[in-house]
Amino acid sequence: MLINHDTRCALDAVVDLVNTAPEGADKDDLADVAALRRFVERNDISDIGTLGERDLTAVRAVRARFAEVFAAAGNEAAARRTAELLNAMIAAAGTTPRLTDHDDYDWHVHYFAPGASLADHLTADCGMALAFLVVGGERERLRRCEAPDCRHAFVDLSRNRSRRYCDSRTCGNRLHVAAYRARRREAAS
Repeated sequence: MLINHDTRCALDAVVDLVNTAPEGADKDDLADVAALRRFVERNDISDIGTLGERDLTAVRAVRARFAEVFAAAGNEAAARRTAELLNAMIAAAGTTPRLTDHDDYDWHVHYFAPGASLADHLTADCGMALAFLVVGGERERLRRCEAPDCRHAFVDLSRNRSRRYCDSRTCGNRLHVAAYRARRREAAS
């Protein structure tokens, strides 16, 4: 599947957004407006003005909806639910496709209206990126890490769709080392 630069950036942003949610005993990585500003900077999100508490509340609500999309993505019975969620989110954001070139990027499409709130911006651009995966028959690429103590969201862009962990260097390695040690203990018994 060919994924252009903008779609890849939007997929990275939605994964980062979903992964800011607290899991279990974890803290909320969008605890305040300063954390929201860091999220915007980390994901190089353009056309964002001054952020406030309303933005933080709205982005947290968007985050919860995107988490629902990832939860429904792998389940074939939930395919219609994924489409309904994305349709509702994209419509509510007032999607307004427009061509633009900025920040040394060539021509590309933004799906949010000029002056849109951060929540609408994320909903429109990230929602469209996820919609492209659904349309392309690639919904199963939206996953959660299989490490039992992680469960972070990720988009599997591997050629053969075989990625199981959000980060093979941390989660994947940790589980492989634990399995190796368990086999060694068993063999030594």
